Parts: sequence; C-alpha cells; structure tokens
Amino acid sequence: MSTNSKAIKLQCLERRYITEHSSATFGIPWPRGKYWPDRVTFACSSHRNRSIALQSWVIAYWPDGSIKWTAHAFAADTDLVNGYFVEAFPATPKHINPASGGILIKQNAGTNFIEVDTGKIRVVFPTAGPDIIKRIILSNGTIVGTNGRLILLLNSSPSVGTNNPASHQYQSSIESVTVEQEGPIRALLTVRGNHRVVDADNRSQAPWLPFILRFYLYYKSGSIRIVHTITYDRDPQTNYIKGIGVRFDVPLADELPCNRHVRFAGVDDGIFGEAVQGVTGLRRDPGLNVRTAQINGEPLPPMDTWDDEVRRYMKWVPCWNDYNISQLSPDGYTMKKRTAAGHSWVNIPGGTKAGGLGYLGGATQGGLGLGMRYFWERYPTSLDIRNAAGATGDITLWLYSPSAELMDLRPYHDGLGQETYDDELGALCITYEDWEHGTETPFGVARTNEIFLFAFDHTPTSAQLSSLVQYMRNPPVVIPDPEYILQTGALGTFWSRGVSTESTTPEEAEINRNLDFLLEFYKTQICQRRWYGFWDHGDIMHTYDGDRHTWCYDIGGYAWDNSELSPDLFFWLYFLRTSREDVYRLAEALTRHTGEVDVYHAGPWKGLGTRHGVQHWSDSCKQARISNALYRWVFFYLTGGDERTGELLEETLHAEKTFLALDPYRKVRRDKTSYKPTSKAVSISLGTDWSAFAAAWFIAWERRAPGWEEAKGKLFSSMAGISQLRNGFVTGMALYDTQTGQIHPPSHDLPNHGVVQVSHLSAMFGLFEICAVIIDCLAGDLPRGFKKAWVDYCLHFNATREDQAQRYGADFGNLILHQGHSRLTAYAANRLKDPSLGQRSWNEFYHGDGYAPDLPWVSRSVTGCHVPVNVEEASWISTNLSSLYGLAAIQNLALVRRALS
Repeated sequence: MSTNSKAIKLQCLERRYITEHSSATFGIPWPRGKYWPDRVTFACSSHRNRSIALQSWVIAYWPDGSIKWTAHAFAADTDLVNGYFVEAFPATPKHINPASGGILIKQNAGTNFIEVDTGKIRVVFPTAGPDIIKRIILSNGTIVGTNGRLILLLNSSPSVGTNNPASHQYQSSIESVTVEQEGPIRALLTVRGNHRVVDADNRSQAPWLPFILRFYLYYKSGSIRIVHTITYDRDPQTNYIKGIGVRFDVPLADELPCNRHVRFAGVDDGIFGEAVQGVTGLRRDPGLNVRTAQINGEPLPPMDTWDDEVRRYMKWVPCWNDYNISQLSPDGYTMKKRTAAGHSWVNIPGGTKAGGLGYLGGATQGGLGLGMRYFWERYPTSLDIRNAAGATGDITLWLYSPSAELMDLRPYHDGLGQETYDDELGALCITYEDWEHGTETPFGVARTNEIFLFAFDHTPTSAQLSSLVQYMRNPPVVIPDPEYILQTGALGTFWSRGVSTESTTPEEAEINRNLDFLLEFYKTQICQRRWYGFWDHGDIMHTYDGDRHTWCYDIGGYAWDNSELSPDLFFWLYFLRTSREDVYRLAEALTRHTGEVDVYHAGPWKGLGTRHGVQHWSDSCKQARISNALYRWVFFYLTGGDERTGELLEETLHAEKTFLALDPYRKVRRDKTSYKPTSKAVSISLGTDWSAFAAAWFIAWERRAPGWEEAKGKLFSSMAGISQLRNGFVTGMALYDTQTGQIHPPSHDLPNHGVVQVSHLSAMFGLFEICAVIIDCLAGDLPRGFKKAWVDYCLHFNATREDQAQRYGADFGNLILHQGHSRLTAYAANRLKDPSLGQRSWNEFYHGDGYAPDLPWVSRSVTGCHVPVNVEEASWISTNLSSLYGLAAIQNLALVRRALS
C-alpha cells in the first residue's frame, strides 16, 4: 500500500457463512478536508497485498465539499474471511474493471427488456407487464427460472372459504424499471408497480398494494438479492389480505423424475431433501451407487445399470408433484406433500424455526433456490412447490401465507365511547393511549423484506444449501474499525469506544456490565416473548406489567415502543462502542421496522410516525419525532447507503407539510379554538419537531439528496431563528414558516419578551445528537448565538430552580428524566471545559430518576403455573429508561469520562 495515505482496515462481522455467492456493499468515512470529488481514487488489497476489484462512489460530503462517506462493493469471489484494506489516493479516478470485464447491462431501445450479465448468470428484466423477471439463464445457456411475478390474494370480507366469491387474485403490474447503478461490480435495478386483479370477471377492481423491488446483482455471483417493499393503501374494514407472494417457474422437461429434487431449509443447519421420484427405501434395491447419487442430488447412473426388477417396476413408484412448508408461528413449521391436486396431502415431520429457503431443480440441469431472510421471525410464511413432476414446476415464496388466518388490520377497539378531546385525554390518563377516531389506520404504512434467488447448474449439496441459508439470514456486514469512524467524526463525537479491561476504571467496568445486561435482556425478551410476526418483527415493547409477568402488550400506549425515547440510537451507539455482531443485527431489525411499519409512506400523514401503542398505527399521535431521520443515519452509512433507507430519509423532508393537515398539539394547546395553521405560521416544538426537521435537512444536505439546497437553507434559517428567540430552546414552541424555514416567537409572545416552556421530552428524540453533529460540522459557520442557545439549554435543564430563574426569568417547573438529561450537562461541561459540571453530570446519572446503582441488574426466572411459558423478567426495566440509561452512559463516557472516578 502507498506510504502517502492511510489504509483503512475493514472487518467482516460474521465470517462463518462466507460462500461462493458472497458479496458486500459497505461504507467508509473520511476525515474532513482530506479528499475531494473528482480528485481521488480508491483501491483495495488483501492482507497478503493482493489487489481486490472494488467499485466505489460518494454518498456524503462535509460542509466544505470534501468527501465524508464513500460506498464500496466487492464481487462475489472476494475473500471476505481474511483482512483487507481500502486506500484513497489523491488522483484522477479511473474506471476500475475486474480483469475479465465486469457486469454487462444491455438496454435495447427496440425491446421491452433489460438484460444483466454477472458472468455467472444472465437475468432478463421486462420493462412492462406482469413479470418482474422473464428469465434467469446460466452461463452455459441453461434456463433455470422464468416468469417471476408477484402474487396477491385478497378477500373483501373476513369470511374464509375456498369458493368465497369475495376472493380475488392479483399479480404484479410494472409501471417503471430504472437502472439505478450499473457495474462493473454491482448493478441495481429498481422496479415499481402495483398489483392488478387477474380474474377476467373482476377487471374493474382497482390496482392496489404498490410495490418497490430493488434487484442487487454482483459480478461473478449466481445470486440475486431482492429488497421487496409494499405499502398498504386500502381500507382495512373491507380488504383482508390472504396471501403475499413471489413465484417463479422452473423448467424441468429434460429431467427424469428420479433426477428432480426438492429441498427445504429446516432448523439451524438442517436441510430436508427428497427426489420427486425416490429410489430409496423400496422393496427392491437399485444399488448403493444409485441410492447414494440420489441422496447427494447427483445424476443417477443409466437405468440399464440398475437391478432389473427395480428398473421394470419404477413406473409404480409415485411421483410427488407438490410440496409445502408453512411457518404459521415462530415456534413451529409443518411440511407436507402430495402426488397431485385432488389427492390427500401426506404429512412430513416438521420442526421449530425453518431457515426459509426452498429449491426445485434437476441433477443434470440445475434449478432455482428461493428464500427469505427472517422467514420464521416474520410468520406466517410458507414455501410452495407445485408441478414438480410436470414439464414446468413452480416455486412460490409466501411473505404472508395463505395457510394462515386473513391479515386483519382493523382497529382493535371501537373507541369505547370517546367523543371529545376531553374524553380522549381522560383515556390517556388511564391507559396511556391517545386514541382518536379515524387516526387508527394502517393506510400508508409499509413493510420491506429481503428475498434471495440462487441459480444452480446442478442440485446443490445439503452442505452448500445450509451454508447459503446462513448467508441469507446473516448477510456479510463489512465495516471499518469503529475507532477510525470515531476519529473521523463522521457519525458524531458524542459516543465512545469501550476501553480495554486493563485501562478501564471500576465505575466504567460496572457501566459496561450494565449495558451488556440490557442488550442481553432485550435479546432474551424478543425470543421468549415472541416479538415476531409480519408487522411486529423488529420492534420491542415499552412497559412491563409485573403483576401479570408480561409486557403491557394490550394496554394502550404501553405496548409496542415505536422508537419512544430513541432505543434506535442507543442500540446503534452500543454497536459502535462494542463492534458486536449480535448488537448490529438487533439494531438493524429495529431500524428496518421503525422506519417502515411505524411511519406513513402514503396518505395525508406521509413522513410522520405513530406514537407507541397496541397496534403500531393505533395511536392518534402522528409526529415527526417517530420518523426522525437520525434513527436511520448510522445504518444508512454503515451499509454504504442502503437505497431503501435513503428513500425513507428523503420522505422525512416532507413531514413538515403534514402540520397543515394534522396539528400534533390539537388536544392540549391553550389556543386550540383560535389556532389556524398556515404555510407561513405553523406551531412547532423546538424539541421533538425541530430536531426531526433539522436531522432530515442536515442528512439531505450532506447526501446531496434531491432538494438539498432548500434543506440547507431551511436548516440555517431555522437555527438563526432559534438564536434570535430571547430564551432560545427554552421557548419550547415557536411559529415556523414551512416555505422558508424561518422561526419566529410563538403567537402568545410575538414581541419576543421571553417564554419558558420546557418539556422533559424535548431533547430525548435526537435533539441532543443533531445539535452536537451540527455544531461539530459547522463550527464557525454556525448562525451567531445558536451554539450558546443550545449549551445554555444543556446547562440549565438539570440545574436548580434558582439558576433557571436567574437565567430565563422563570424556573422550568417539575421535570423528569434527569438521568437521561445528564448527558446534556456533560455536553455543557465538555464545551465549557468545566470539571465541576462534569462531576454534576455523573451525579445526575447515578442519582437521577432513572436506573439507580443499587438495582439488582439481573433478571429472574418465572416458571410453572404463573406463566404460560418459562420466562426471564426484570420488572424494574422500562424501555424508556433503558434507552436513556444507555445513551447517557455512552455519551457521558465520551464527554466527561475523566470526571467519573
């Protein structure tokens, strides 16, 4: 490597399941002012100094225009197990191609197809019609998959029946196909469309359930990763989803039934494997070599070499045409097969947690593997194989299985007689649910799943399939050393790395043990409490009910957490602190869920999220604090700019417009009878609202995303407005101009005499983090007075009432969450270089109203007749407090570690 630049060492978090299909995209941050677009190139080498082909592109910039983040892609034959390095060279970039050419994309103007050749497979994508993939062709010319399409089964009534006249079948209908990235190592095609009814008698049915499919193809890879997103856009009172699937045809005409094979992934490394027409277990033995070949999925010896009686009587051995594996709960799956429609199914022994991969193909010509990440976690799911004995078989992955109950998204109660805001606030006092008629709707929520296609030129061995299952479930995660990430400041400087046991203090060691306990506890709870399901997987619960030994899954606002008090940020900062793969997976699943299911992507509240509740959308509180772009910030950059996450980030840019349609404070504002929002004067919180706006603006600016110039302008205008408020952030509420980003004093203090209105929630939804990032990044370019306004807020939230009144003219009243706010004190201590403030922050951390030092910091087992299943519980745990403890611990250690001991 060059001696003129620093080589960035990379690591793969999970090395056990690296396969021939492995490929990776990842992000690398760079120091401010070091490298500039069009004046840098990137190279990669292994620990043995062997050059590795790399595709690179810029995904974020520092305010001075220098490169902040780059994304990189490895080909499928890259050795991810061993160490490797990426280096930036100040030079003119060159188009770096793999030695043998790279991915080829053909777009012929006269055809309706786009063809992508990875060197292992050619994939033909239609640009119109029902098929999302027309053909998958091996390098030897064999077609292993055709006519890929989406399937949607719908009922217009809750009654279930095979002949229900209210049942309709829909299939995919393409509206657009875009080549978003073109090689040489990685290609990305994005397909957008809707589901349209198939029934000839029901063509009047409107299309619905819009989809986005992102197809990722890598050089020298025979696999395709599909990121599948659907958005719910119907009335749940009259529309009940029966099945959501993706189906491919598999040509089999040239394969003997005894050479055709079916595979399903079972538990852990287990694989179920059978031939369509078996030769084992028969009354007559065809010979060890024949039986062994079939078990291994290899072509059988010519039949004239078999035992004569076996050859003569093979016509009496049944061919099994259809197979099914269904995961209808997180605890178990069933399998079955039959010889033909109209005949009974024969049960196959099932198991607990299926791996989610199915295969149909032949020993001589290969076939197709189709699978889903989080198969059992997002039950009810299933894999169907049909017509395995025919000329053309098909394999269907059901993201929502038609074997399950209909998907019922109706509200879970009728309002219980709540008719006025006073009624609703009264209900909030008892169940913590902020219900309101008409707002308990899933219209506009989304779900994204990861699907994998594997093309084979022969039937893979069980060991190969097992390895692919683990790769599919745990795709390689490549990251730079988090210590290096911290040094660049690209993800802020408000987090800290864990230090070695030799240098850590007893106090820090105890904090580390407590943080580890919290993460292990939530991992255990996810498993034991079955926090799984199509819509639920990824989220965690809010509050525990010690009397029932269960989380408050059925009590208003105490059920699903929906990002309340920023567990997303806690998990990501803990990952950066520890580099633990299991923490990454936990944070990833949470981020995927909260950005999709807890946020609206269509309809009048697009860009807003829903407060915590029994259903993820059941609460009437629709706010930008839940959809905060900062919750997806770390994940976006570590993944090298995950495109679906980027789309979610861009959606939050428009959240401010929804304030004209839905006032978040309509039930509690003192001027609710006179308040009339306009585009020039919308009332917003300088905490939960502005922090979400600012995060969206800042991230759009650094990404140079569409609309970033306007976003940058609004960011600076709003900061200048906050600076000019007499009491800065302590003002609490202000008037906001959605067109310019300008902020003015609230309507009850237009002369700007100074208002004190402080909420304990203001800084708990990313305000601390986004202010810290902005101040670090902009430094001397900040609007005058902004940093002081923020440091003053940090200094005074946990201060005495006397100090608050002396600074602002009035104290802040009775506040809570002092432990969580200790990090604000730590920030002020760090900025003001005041050791006494640092000591105060640790005193607030240990003796605030959060987790006290004398807590047991252990869980206990609850068994026997007290619970339906044995569980671990720690009744003192609250997800609110866990999040704030975790954030305060990590950030205080970063800011005032020396004041701890």
